[in-house]
Amino acid sequence: MGLGLLGRGVGDAIYLAECAAELIVTDLKSKEELAEPLARLSGFKNITYTLGEHKLEDFRGRDVILKAAGVPLDSPYIAEARKEGTPIRMSADLFAEYAGIPVVGITGTRGKSTTTHMLAAITKAAGMKTLLGGNIRGVSTLALLNDVTGEETALLELDSWQLQGFGEAHLSPSLAVFTTFYSDHLNYYKDDLAQYLIDKANIFFYQVPGDTLILGSQCSPITIEKFGEAIEADIVIASEKNLPEDWKLAVPGAHNRYDAALALAAARALDISDDISKSALEAFSGVPGRLEFLRERDGVKIYNDATATTPEATLAALSALDPDNKQNILLVIGGADKGLDMSRMREAIHAHAKDVFLLAGSGTERIRADAPDKVVFTSLKDAVTAAVAQAGPGDSILFSPAFASFGMFKNEYDRSDQFTALVQGL
Repeated sequence: MGLGLLGRGVGDAIYLAECAAELIVTDLKSKEELAEPLARLSGFKNITYTLGEHKLEDFRGRDVILKAAGVPLDSPYIAEARKEGTPIRMSADLFAEYAGIPVVGITGTRGKSTTTHMLAAITKAAGMKTLLGGNIRGVSTLALLNDVTGEETALLELDSWQLQGFGEAHLSPSLAVFTTFYSDHLNYYKDDLAQYLIDKANIFFYQVPGDTLILGSQCSPITIEKFGEAIEADIVIASEKNLPEDWKLAVPGAHNRYDAALALAAARALDISDDISKSALEAFSGVPGRLEFLRERDGVKIYNDATATTPEATLAALSALDPDNKQNILLVIGGADKGLDMSRMREAIHAHAKDVFLLAGSGTERIRADAPDKVVFTSLKDAVTAAVAQAGPGDSILFSPAFASFGMFKNEYDRSDQFTALVQGL
């Protein structure tokens, strides 16, 4: 249910088809929109398709429903499958059930990608055999079963949707990391922040004594208050204060030191020496689209923070690039509204931004009140061109949207790719 365009769904379908499963692939997108993934599936005779819609009959009499991220909580199609007691699963939790290897799971509203990739860098430096999956672009976690020999450890970045699957399966990783918890996806959760937290908490709900839960200091108070009595794992609380001061990271900002401290705590739980962690973390250059330095042009540094889909993410980027409030940032911002609180981010924009370039989107009007005379660009290229024209030596151009990517872009990866291509072409 949900083939998608990111490569994960088509990878799942290929894996299952190669296992000789009889598949129905159903997606609300049309055949034309899904041309690329459908081309990869064209050789399989054991797949039928329902495209441009879902049909209730497809969800009856099935052995399992494998759903993609973002399927509505009140989906009538999932409800139809539940009538017959059909398992509702997702790629990552199926992998975790069948792989038979240790699983490290990392979640959080912000910081999960960076923490995951930092830990991956550490385990690589330590010579560990690892499989990186979960919320990773283009990677079918289910298909990673092909790579399991029994000697690996799985590192899975898990969003709240993937953790719904862990909840359905009554599974949690033996080593879980929960980075941060902020308001997010309120449009999906219909303003029910408690339900969002419950989905996140599946990362530790089913841990047992002897497992480890690493909590970031930002989310530890609410996690322990809400679920403390139910947590059976050993709890470790970490923050940037736990990262030795003399460890010099290549990636800027307090938020990256916070993520590094969580990765360090996980590495210690995996019995990796601090010397190895220090070397790997100091060499870590960041994750594409997450405060990623792209280039310097005529004394102007340009950063891609396209995966910033919340105000907290943009606030962190502004603070990281302008710690001394020099107001030397030209900020490209805007996108689809998720109903989140903008007040702290708007204050940060006043404190750090030299100028603001607004991209069209349903959320953009919520910050336009601070700059009523600003042009709202309907083209990323036009916004970048205007920012480059305004920037001078010593300035930084920061693309940190603070909103979702729907509307002008296919997804946040498309948004990131387009910005990177524009900057490389300057």
